[in-house]
Amino acid sequence: MSNDTKNALNTEQLQTLDNRFVHPWESVEELGELQRTVIDRSDGLYLYDSDGNKLLDAPAGMWCVNIGHRRKEMADAIAEQIMRLDYASPWDLTNTVAPKLAAELAKRSPGDLNHVFFTTGGSTAVDSALRLVQFYNNYRGKPNKKMILAQEMGYHGSTFLGGSVSGKPKDKHFLDFARGLVHHLPCPQPYFRRPGQSVEDFCDELIQNLEDTIMKLGADNIGVMIGEPVLASGGVIVPPDGYYRRCREICRKHDILFIADEVVTAFGRLGHWFACEDEFGFVPDMITSAKGLTSGYIPMGALLISDRLMREFTKHDPKGTFFANGFTYSGHPVAATAALKNIEIMEREGLLEKVRTDTGPYFQQRLRELEDIAMVSEVRGRGLMAAVDCINAEGQDREGRETAYEIGSRIDKHCQALGLIVRPLISMCVLSPPLIIERKQIDELIDLLRTGIERAQDEIIAEGLWTPQEGF
Repeated sequence: MSNDTKNALNTEQLQTLDNRFVHPWESVEELGELQRTVIDRSDGLYLYDSDGNKLLDAPAGMWCVNIGHRRKEMADAIAEQIMRLDYASPWDLTNTVAPKLAAELAKRSPGDLNHVFFTTGGSTAVDSALRLVQFYNNYRGKPNKKMILAQEMGYHGSTFLGGSVSGKPKDKHFLDFARGLVHHLPCPQPYFRRPGQSVEDFCDELIQNLEDTIMKLGADNIGVMIGEPVLASGGVIVPPDGYYRRCREICRKHDILFIADEVVTAFGRLGHWFACEDEFGFVPDMITSAKGLTSGYIPMGALLISDRLMREFTKHDPKGTFFANGFTYSGHPVAATAALKNIEIMEREGLLEKVRTDTGPYFQQRLRELEDIAMVSEVRGRGLMAAVDCINAEGQDREGRETAYEIGSRIDKHCQALGLIVRPLISMCVLSPPLIIERKQIDELIDLLRTGIERAQDEIIAEGLWTPQEGF
């Protein structure tokens, strides 16, 4: 018996130790009592827990494991880079890998976004973009032009500025944010448009709200608008056709910069390197990215900046001026190596085209079959990202109190018992499988998900919490 085997901890022991680990979005109500599934190993599309159960990883980790788990060539590339150069400071030095990655990203970016600022992840990419807007307007003598337009239900990270511009109410509990700096625009979710209102009229209303907001706040006070092409953590909300293109045009007219937060949607999730232009018809001033950049193998983020924006810094005397923002691990050679290998694998295996023309459309088609389940209100998404929303079954009990359950968590519990991981979000379960998924595995995913939803539905009906006749 090896020492590893003798010293191995069982699932219960690991869960006890885990309660000393403060997780992201930790539940204060359940501190010290949570018994999370313990993941022990991975392979391809699957995770294996500490009891040996095989689980289809439908969220691809956290929207990120695009090339799938346990790719040996990725591990070899990372190990080789560590043995060649593990780290070098990005301040007064550079390394042999980060410049190559910057060139590869510029080659694939839309429009003139040819400058790259490396960060440690999505939150720090967003924070850096917003700080660059502040720096930019101070530098050109417009210190009042600082307000940020964002969206209700948008999510942009956990740093101070990233959290401030995020628009999910539950993420704001007992935390402080930049006050007076951010204005949240209405969520561009077509499902909640007024009864009888067309999607086109809903889009016109959103655009009119943007124009009215700019008039009210004053264009001279607004520095930037930030938006996700698809609002991911807000529930995979796909805005109406033309919404972002029109927002971009209005912002350009008023000298307001535009940031496309593509931390989730870039690197193949919608079948493109970047989705803003190819999928939604607009080119921003900056793009934030992370997650699929390295397929989650090593943390890394990247901010892409337009040539037009960078040229502004040559119009004044730059002597003694620094953009004093950066990170110890900016352009980390090991992370950059992972990103380059990730891009190489995606291109060699044709994963973007596959998502765009085959598995993406098939995934969306199969998912929409679930709308025949009484509890399912809407299936929405694009490419290989989707949400199955069960708001029909949420709401209030007969005494008018908020229901004490969340459908997404119930579905996730049943799905895990069946061998499927989904990401629960209140009334939703969110899916974003690795880009290597095949049609056969999509069928497996949908069949397991259907059973999980139906079991959750039977459960809440049996508990008297909801009946199909109640509707929404």
